[in-house]
Amino acid sequence: MRLAEAVVVVTGAGNGIGAAMSRRFAAEGATVVVNDLDADAARRVAADTGGLAVPGDASGEAGVRELVRTALDHHGRIDVFCANAGVASGGGPEVPDEVWDRAWELNVMGHVRAAREVLPHWLERGGGHFLATVSAAGLLTMLGAAPYSVTKHAALGFAEWLSVTYADRGVTVQALCPQGVRTDMLGNSGEAGERLLAADAVEPEQVADEVAAALGDDHFLILPHADVARMYARRAEDPDRWQAGMRKLQHHLDHG
Repeated sequence: MRLAEAVVVVTGAGNGIGAAMSRRFAAEGATVVVNDLDADAARRVAADTGGLAVPGDASGEAGVRELVRTALDHHGRIDVFCANAGVASGGGPEVPDEVWDRAWELNVMGHVRAAREVLPHWLERGGGHFLATVSAAGLLTMLGAAPYSVTKHAALGFAEWLSVTYADRGVTVQALCPQGVRTDMLGNSGEAGERLLAADAVEPEQVADEVAAALGDDHFLILPHADVARMYARRAEDPDRWQAGMRKLQHHLDHG
């Protein structure tokens, strides 16, 4: 995938990873369509990148349809769709249903609805590229954040299904799974996020650089933190031992 002259749609692009990716892609010569629920933030990033701002809710069916339609009307095609918008939700089963529902809508159904809209275009053209911002939580887990962990696992599962199903029809799917990134989401993750992720957190621009490089090699997982691959392998090799280690970490968080 060459970014030069590509048309790239990025959701959740007003701040953080989405904004950094938009700027990095534009620097490579891509035409960027910037989506964010925060209209002012979307317009700022669009102005920075020479792109098109399409504010709106990237989780809802109407919002995704409008985003894709507007991108196609303006540019005639979409080469890359970055399903980047997401929400971090802490707590466990006690969290109200509306929190679980919002996490599911944005972290999972936003990806499903985006694929629903872009796939007909890509299958007709013979190709396209879907980048799902997941999280290391989708490969591992995030202590203290059940809605986030569960929905990120689901997002990873959907991305994997897309890849397996449509690779032979020209559609490339990749899953971006960083750990801590210095964004508002990390800042709002509470004590657990600070203690678990802050020390090794990277800047959004570093993640964007990793993504820009990885779009060319088409590997399914994009892992800005090398330790994630090792932990994921250990988890698969011996789930009981891995869970025992996570329980110790949970105990440490609970009791200091």
